[in-house]
Amino acid sequence: MVRNLVVFGGSSHPDLVERICNILGIPQGGLHTSKFSNGETSVSIKDSVREKDVYVIQSGCGHVNDNFLELLITISACKTASARRVTAVMPFFPYSRQPDVPYNKHGAPLAKSSTTPRTDHNYTFESVPPSPRSHSSLGHNLTNGLSVPSQRNSYFLDRDLDRKLKLKDQMWQPEGTGEINTGYKEWVAQSGTLVADLLTCAGADHIITMDLHDPQFQGFFDIPVDNLYGRPLLQHYIVSSIPNFQEAVIVSPDAGGAKRATAIADALGMDFALIHKERRTKFTEKGPAATMMLVGDVSNRVALLIDDLVDTSNTITRAAKLLKDRGATHVCAIITHGIFSGDAIQRIQASALDEVVTTNSAPQHEHKLALGNKLVILDVSKIFAEAIRRIHNGESVSMLFDHGAGI
Repeated sequence: MVRNLVVFGGSSHPDLVERICNILGIPQGGLHTSKFSNGETSVSIKDSVREKDVYVIQSGCGHVNDNFLELLITISACKTASARRVTAVMPFFPYSRQPDVPYNKHGAPLAKSSTTPRTDHNYTFESVPPSPRSHSSLGHNLTNGLSVPSQRNSYFLDRDLDRKLKLKDQMWQPEGTGEINTGYKEWVAQSGTLVADLLTCAGADHIITMDLHDPQFQGFFDIPVDNLYGRPLLQHYIVSSIPNFQEAVIVSPDAGGAKRATAIADALGMDFALIHKERRTKFTEKGPAATMMLVGDVSNRVALLIDDLVDTSNTITRAAKLLKDRGATHVCAIITHGIFSGDAIQRIQASALDEVVTTNSAPQHEHKLALGNKLVILDVSKIFAEAIRRIHNGESVSMLFDHGAGI
C-alpha cells in the first residue's frame, strides 16, 4: 500500500486512470468535474490532500482546450488545499506540435477528389499543391498597362519593368479571393512557453509525459519534466508479434521522424528506409503534384512505419500507398499516440495499411470498434504507474527509458 499518495483523474481518459490506480493498489481520488450552462468548468475535490503527494492524470486528447483548463483548475485547487506536491501526468502532451519556432508546412495535405460525389472511400493519397505563379504571365499583364516613354533606351526600360514586376509580386491579388497580399509575413502564435507557464503558474511541481512530439518543450519549463519513452514498448511488440522481424524494414514516413525510427532499427538490428518529400514539383497529366521518394528497398518485405503521433492520418496513409507501390507485402503503422481526429479512421480503412498499432495514451475504444482487428492497442498504464511509484518514493526513473516494456 502506497502512503500519502493521491491520484486524481480528469475527464479525458478515465479508463487509463482506473488502470493506473489498480496497478498502484490505491483507490482513485474523489474528484467531481462539471460545467455550468455557459460552458465554464467547475472542479470539486472530495478527499483531503493536505501534505500529500498528488498526481493529476489528464491526457491532451478529445476536447483539448476544455481538458487542459480542467487540468489547470484541478492543479490550482490541490495547491490551495495544501497539497505537498502536485504532479501533472499527461500521457499525450497537448499543443506539443506548436513550439516557439513557427511551423512551416511543405507539400499539400491529403485531399478528397472534387470530381466525384463523396463517399467513405472517396479519398486520394496523392499530394497536389497549388500551381506556382508564373512571372511571364505577370509580365504580360503588366506590359499591357504600362506607359513607357519613347525617350528611354532598352536598359532603362528593362530596369523599370523589373521594378514593377517586383512590386506586383509583393502586392499580387490571388484570383477569386478578394484579398491583397502586401508582402507581410504572418506571425504564428508561440504557444510553447505559454502552455509551460500556465502549468507552472497553476501550481504544478512536476510533469510526466510520454514521447513529446517536440523535445524542446522540456526546455520551456522551470520544473522537472520526465519524458518517458514509448520505444521499449514498440520494440517489444515488434520482437514478439512480427514474424521474422529482422527481415522486415523500419520506415520513417518523413525526415523529421528519422532519428526515432533509426533508434529502433539499430536496437533490433533491422534495415531502415526513409520517405522523403521532395519540395520540387513535377507536372503530370492531371496537373502539378508533389513527389514522395523512398530511400531504401522494401520489395517483397514487411514494412513497419514508425511515428510518434497520428492525428489526421495524412502522412501514414500516403506513405503506405507508396510502400505498396514499391512492392511491400505488408504495411504496418506502429505509433505512440493515436489521436485519429476528424475522418482519420475512414482514411485508414480506405488506405493500403494492413495494420495499425498504437498505445492507449488516448482513448481507443471507439477506434477499436471501427477498425476491429486492424487496430492493435498497447497498454501504457504499467509504465505510468511505475513512474508514479518511483517518483513518489524518490527512486530513479531512468530504467523506464530502456526497459519500460519489461515492467
